[in-house]
Amino acid sequence: MCRTLAELDAAVSECRACPRLVAWREQVAREKRAAFRDEIYWGRPVPGYGPDDARLLVVGLAPAAHGGNRTGRMFTGDRSGDVLYAAMYAVGLTNQPTAVHRDDGLRLLGARVTAPVHCAPPGNKPTPDERDRCRHWLETELRLLAPTLRAIVVLGGWGWQALMPALAEAGWIVPRPRPKFGHGAHLLLTPARDDREPLHVFGSYHVSQQNTFTGRLTPAMLEEVLAAAATAAGIEPRPHR
Repeated sequence: MCRTLAELDAAVSECRACPRLVAWREQVAREKRAAFRDEIYWGRPVPGYGPDDARLLVVGLAPAAHGGNRTGRMFTGDRSGDVLYAAMYAVGLTNQPTAVHRDDGLRLLGARVTAPVHCAPPGNKPTPDERDRCRHWLETELRLLAPTLRAIVVLGGWGWQALMPALAEAGWIVPRPRPKFGHGAHLLLTPARDDREPLHVFGSYHVSQQNTFTGRLTPAMLEEVLAAAATAAGIEPRPHR
């Protein structure tokens, strides 16, 4: 059992539980994309990123093959991350608007970023078995963050569905039937244990290029959800605009 987020992150980065994902992430790291041919890819599971006492958790889907799988940090080095961190910066949740590589100076302010699946999957589509096999990492992360965690922003319906059983296992009551995902969705979960606090969960369309290039998700839409979640989490606003 991991007792700290540092222990959790180290353990996640060594996981080899899903043969298909291990083979794919390592193949991508060997073959590389031409633009990154001179870089050494991370090629391992990508742990969450952010402070141990985060009040807000952003939950995505899985690392991108040439983003997190290359840089070793969630939403770093790809266009989805460009959109996410620019929006987080706009509402005061990061110290800078860009995330290029692991040593670029990015700090998350009161927030942490993670995913239900920690390895880059082929076609950006983990299988249900891979999702379920990876769930114990998310459950542990939620348990370790529980003393300070007050709000979650989930990016996309896939992440929303993956998160709900993890929340139930980690100590919150998830209504049945399970709440439906939608952009701007908001629910307040009741604790199932005395050492848990009520938890706000917000939904946002995923920051995929499919959504951002078509205008289905705009920066203003994402910033609105993040700002609402930060307020619910009790994070003092530090807007940069």
